[in-house]
Amino acid sequence: MKLDATDVTILKLLQKNGRMANTEIARLSGVSENTVRYRLQKLLKSDFFQIVGIVDPLKLGNGIEGTIRLKVDIKHLREVGSFLFSLPQLFYVARVSGSADFEASFFVKGMSEARVLIDRINVEEGVVDTDMVMVLKYVKERYDYGEYELDPSEERSE
Repeated sequence: MKLDATDVTILKLLQKNGRMANTEIARLSGVSENTVRYRLQKLLKSDFFQIVGIVDPLKLGNGIEGTIRLKVDIKHLREVGSFLFSLPQLFYVARVSGSADFEASFFVKGMSEARVLIDRINVEEGVVDTDMVMVLKYVKERYDYGEYELDPSEERSE
C-alpha cells in the first residue's frame, strides 16, 4: 500500500489523539468522513498503526517491565529472531544496530518469572550475551513521537 498526504495527515492526527472521532479527522484533514473511514480500514489492514489502550503496569502495581538486549552469533540471527517472536512475555522485538543485535521489551509478573525468561533466552542456540534492564519508573513516555512528512516525489509502501 502506498501512503499519500491524506493518509499521513490521518496518522498524525491519530498519533496525537487516538480517540479522535472520524468527523473531527475529516474536518481537520479536509476530506469526507466516508474517506476517513475507508482510509482507516486500509491503514489498519496494512498494519500502519494499531488501536490499543496503553496500560502502565507499574501504576497498577503488579508486574515488572524491562528490556533485554541480545548479542547473537550472526549465523543464528533468523532463528533467534523467530524464537524471540514466539515468547509471550515479549511485547516488542526489534533487530537493532550498535552493540546489540536484538532488543526485546518484556512484561512479567515477578522476579522469578524474569529469571526464568532470561535463563530461557540465555540457553537459546546462537545467543552470545544478554543485558537485562528493568523499568523502575517512567520519566517520559509518549506515543506522539516522530515528525514525518510525505515527500511527494517518494512513494511510501510497506
